[in-house]
Amino acid sequence: MEDFIKLTEAANIKKDIPDFSIGDTVDVQLKIVEEGKARIQTFEGIVIARRGSGLRETFTVRKISYGEGVERIFPLHSPSIDKIEVVKKGDVKRAKLYYLKRKVGKETKVDEKVTLSEGGHETAEGAHGAGGETPPPREKA
Repeated sequence: MEDFIKLTEAANIKKDIPDFSIGDTVDVQLKIVEEGKARIQTFEGIVIARRGSGLRETFTVRKISYGEGVERIFPLHSPSIDKIEVVKKGDVKRAKLYYLKRKVGKETKVDEKVTLSEGGHETAEGAHGAGGETPPPREKA
């Protein structure tokens, strides 16, 4: 019985999921079917939680829409999710960002993760990775 469950889960697990973690800003593109027509709807926000494993893994995304905080829990391997794009990599020190619910305005911002590229230049890691073209740093006077 346990082998049957593992085989069923393995058949439904998505392979094209990007590597994202807590604090990242993601753009989740959902397939919405209304009256026989399918369309894509986006939900962009900060990942505040991830839980579960395997086929049952979920992640929670929070955004501010017209001054109201909106949270949505997505099953990671759901067939209704068309694509997940990482817009910005966040630099956080917590596994769950529930404290963002109490913050207002600019306090809800998450620092962007900064990495050093091969030439020693600082780059902000985002949708295009850490290898983006950046101007050389300014000379200090």
